[in-house]
This record gives sequence, C-alpha cells and structure tokens, in this order.
Amino acid sequence: MRLRFGLCLPFLLLIASIQVHAQAQDWPNRPVTMVVAAAAGGPIDVFGRILAERLGDRLGQRVVIENIGGGGGTVGGLRVAHAAPDGYTTLLGTIATHTNPLLLADKPPYDPVGDFVPVALIAEIPLVLIARKDFPANTLEEFVAYAKAHQKTMNYGSAGVGSASHLGCVMLDSAMGTEIQHVPYRGTALAMQDLIAGRLDFLCEIAVGAVQNIKSGSVKGIATLSPQRSPVLPDLPTAAERGLPTVQAYTWTALFMPKDTPAPIAARLQKATSEAMESPGLRDELQTLSAVLVAPERRSSVYLGQFVKSELVKWGDAMKAGGVIPK
Repeated sequence: MRLRFGLCLPFLLLIASIQVHAQAQDWPNRPVTMVVAAAAGGPIDVFGRILAERLGDRLGQRVVIENIGGGGGTVGGLRVAHAAPDGYTTLLGTIATHTNPLLLADKPPYDPVGDFVPVALIAEIPLVLIARKDFPANTLEEFVAYAKAHQKTMNYGSAGVGSASHLGCVMLDSAMGTEIQHVPYRGTALAMQDLIAGRLDFLCEIAVGAVQNIKSGSVKGIATLSPQRSPVLPDLPTAAERGLPTVQAYTWTALFMPKDTPAPIAARLQKATSEAMESPGLRDELQTLSAVLVAPERRSSVYLGQFVKSELVKWGDAMKAGGVIPK
C-alpha cells in the first residue's frame, strides 16, 4: 500500500496543480469583492472605488466595494482573513488593517503577515505637520526649537489613540526629544476645529485633510512627514530635508487576499493592479486624495510582503519610544 501511494502521489500532485491552473485561467468568472475597512464616503473609500473601476476593466468583471468599518480597521481585515481563498474576496489594506491597531491589541484578531497573501502596494498618502495659524514658528527648525523650550505647555490633537494622526505625532515627539501632551478626539474633524480655533498647537494630519486649510490660511503648514514632498503641497519641505530623517509618517494602500489563495490567481490580480495603476488619468484622480502611486519596482507581491513586516517594526518602535506600548 505504501508503495502504491508513493507511486500515485506525484500523479495526484500533478492533477491538483492542473486543477489550480485551470481555476486561475477561468478566474474571475463573476464579480470580485474588494473590502474597504472604512465607512463609505471617506478618502479610503473613494480611493477604493476609483481603483475598483480600473481593475474591473482589466479583469473583465465588476469589482464591488464592501464597506466594513469598526475596530480601527480590523473588522474589515478579519472579514478577509476568514474569507474563502478562491480569489473573489480582496482587501484594500492600510496601516489600519495591517499595523497600528494590531500592535496595540493584547490579542490581535489575525496575523497581518501569515493570514494574507500580499498582492501589490499601490499608493502612499503623507501626513503633514500643521500648526495653529498664530504659532510662533514657520519652519521645522523653528518648530523644534520652540517645542523643546515650551513642551510642558504645548499640546497636539489626533483622531484617537493608535490612529495615524496620533502615531505620526508620537514619532515626531520622539525624534524631537520632547514629551508634549496628547489630546485624543473622536476623529480628526473635531481636532481640526480646535486647531483652527487655536485651542490646539498642532496636528499630524493626512495630507488630504490638511491641504485646503493650509491653502486658506486657517492653519500653518510646517513640514511633510513622508520621504518625498507631496504633489499637492510641493513647496512644503519634508522633515528629512529639515533635519529629522527618522520621521517618516504616512499611510498607504495595498491589495491583499486570504491566505491559501492560489498563487496564479494572486499573480493575475497583481498584474491587473499594476496595469490599472498605469491607466490614463488615474494619477491625477488619486492626487485629489493626496495619494502618490508607488514606482513599478515597488508593486510586486514580494515587495509588499517585506514592506508590511518593515511597517510593523517601524510603528512598533515608534509606539515603544512614545510609551504607547511597553518596551
């Protein structure tokens, strides 16, 4: 019996391989669901709908958005982590689904690395350091000097503990060597209102939420907290340009599929995503959301897998340095 099984095993594996490839060639033969772990109407939802339209054109099937908020992004992430690995459920992942809430949780609901197949990194959206309009500093150098001298009386707001706006400022606070009071809000809209009213000193806000207030003069732009300048704020220097190279705070978007999704299906989606990113007009549409498409060499599944691991380390280190989680 063992001999017969040994002789049959290669044949069985060959049949299984043929079935997987046949399944991949037939995929997709019905609409594909893209889970967006945020409420409808927000920047990430709009981003997903723009991308879904281009992806549908290339896949020959509709890509349908399913909004699942809650848990800071982890409820939507869990939906995909537990989905059938048949190629018909994808996740528009962000730091909300793959880093920050999971690092804060005592018992994360899923493994951001082991429970997903990485498909493609798509875009980055920078955070911007903005201050009240009468703040007595105009450059990052002046801001750092003022913060060191007045840290005991300063404060900054955020969308809540563990949010991108919170941890961006935690990273900045650590890099400056200061301990400035954090004031959490239920969303950045409320924090922005208090910044405009002068009740807060600064915010580390996603660029799409900061740009109009900077241009109107209701707040003061100090620095972009991403490696490159934002195309919507080209005159605003980066923190690295102004002497704080360790401050690299930005959110990002990427596609993931459930673990055990057949590799040929994931490869087809990766190829379609990369092609969609070259669609005429897409770059301009996403620029209205302050999103910057990543370069072609950063779009592979291998790159995304390594990127997620590096993001977990980066934000974990920032949280430990800021006392958000134990060292």
